[in-house]
Amino acid sequence: MATLFFGSLPGTYSVFMPAQPKPAQPSPSEPRVLKPSSKAPAFTLLNQQGDKVKLSGFLGRKVLIFFYPKASTPGCTTQACGLRDIASEIGTTEIIGISPDLPAKLQRFDEQQSLGFTLLSDPEHIVAEKYGVWAEKKLYGKVYMGVVRSAFLIGETGKLEQVWYKISPKDTPTKLLRALSASATD
Repeated sequence: MATLFFGSLPGTYSVFMPAQPKPAQPSPSEPRVLKPSSKAPAFTLLNQQGDKVKLSGFLGRKVLIFFYPKASTPGCTTQACGLRDIASEIGTTEIIGISPDLPAKLQRFDEQQSLGFTLLSDPEHIVAEKYGVWAEKKLYGKVYMGVVRSAFLIGETGKLEQVWYKISPKDTPTKLLRALSASATD
């Protein structure tokens, strides 16, 4: 609704228009949320040996991508070692871990824990943002941006089959096994 104001000079007036509300925009701290059956965001990152790895290189087989905050920390070690321990039970499903760590640190983590699967470096958190796992976190009252531990099971055609945001390190292997078992009976 406009309001008409008459000016102090003869024949002058002003029109006041109240501001229109802007459409809601997601805040930068609200990450994108992926859903099962959507296409997995493509990426190319360096692995622990410094070689480029493309997600598209895994078309034709299932891939578990898990995002973790930092190599060699207790939760991340629990998660990675849990996946290492079930690797013989998941057939040709590829396991890929992604963190902001640089390749040299990922190499040490792989060697120390005898992981035997691909670890990818995402120091600029570009892939983490594509997957909606780079978000605002709080620890001891301090607010900061970081990786929210999450996992994604990608099918042979490149579509997401399962999406697990805020997954516990101990739950990652069991949820993967359960999902693979369920898809085998479909």
